[in-house]
Amino acid sequence: MSRRRSRLSTLATAGTVLALAAGLSACGDDDTEKSAGSSGAAKGSVVIGAASNGAAEEITLDVPEVASIRAQLPKSVTEDGKLTIGLGMLPAGSAPLGFLGDDQKTVTGSEPDLGRLVAAVFGLEAEPKNATWENLFVGIDSGRTEAGFSNITDTEERKKKYEFACYRKDNLGFELRKEADWNFDGTYKSLAGKTVAVASGTNQEKILLEWRDKLKSEGKKLDVKYFADNNSIHLALNSKKIDAYFGPNPAIAYHITQSASTPQATRSGGTYSGAGASLQGLICATAKKGSGLAKPLAEAINYLIENGQYAKLLETWNLKDEAVRTSQVNPPGLPITNS
Repeated sequence: MSRRRSRLSTLATAGTVLALAAGLSACGDDDTEKSAGSSGAAKGSVVIGAASNGAAEEITLDVPEVASIRAQLPKSVTEDGKLTIGLGMLPAGSAPLGFLGDDQKTVTGSEPDLGRLVAAVFGLEAEPKNATWENLFVGIDSGRTEAGFSNITDTEERKKKYEFACYRKDNLGFELRKEADWNFDGTYKSLAGKTVAVASGTNQEKILLEWRDKLKSEGKKLDVKYFADNNSIHLALNSKKIDAYFGPNPAIAYHITQSASTPQATRSGGTYSGAGASLQGLICATAKKGSGLAKPLAEAINYLIENGQYAKLLETWNLKDEAVRTSQVNPPGLPITNS
């Protein structure tokens, strides 16, 4: 996985991480989670945001089977009536992407919920299979899982083994104090004179340090700060010791929702492609290369985009700024030199 993906869970507060970890086994994978393809809903509908412990408001969406899309699926996928969804969310999960719900059974989050919506378009029951990040790909390779929905970035290196149907922008984000009077405008120049926190050893650190060097060459200053944990980052932000935190956008979006009703409320100050200025990074449903699944997966996602369920999913999980207009099959990914 890219270093960008490995840091997603770090933005959750210590209490949240402990709560999630308590409910998730540290073993290689776990089949005990509630299927929740409909999560108690009638056939043709899917519950979104189930058991999310306040991270999302639970809603039920109507999702009819689309026979023309189902007909494109290999027989091996339809014969058991299930779509096995690969998740790489063990051991601690990563809100809002995927984590164990407050019922200690349901794997909830934007990723498994999209998998459930796609399964409904196929007329199949969703069967989430949670694993560690490494075993997520082992599951796809072995056929144990048919499609991975787990914040997987489209890269040219991964295309050697997998095919993609992309559904969300792979963005980094800036978290600001709610009352901050500035925003990141998409260029490094808007960071002149600012102090920005970033996690060490991450893709976002690499980008931020490059911006710092460019500003320095122009006679301007960008201070980069490091902290031991995310609680320290947010304390520094709220006490005005830093102007922004630069990190994975989904985790920032989650923290914004959790702080909204507190005196320490924050907001988004803008996003930036995790792939850099020249390419919009993309998160994709991932299947084994040659499986024939990428096209029907993309068509199912496009059906959800066209009929509104996709927008409601992202709104529920506060990820509207990562929406794509259409799902593409195997679009250009991060080059091998940057994968």
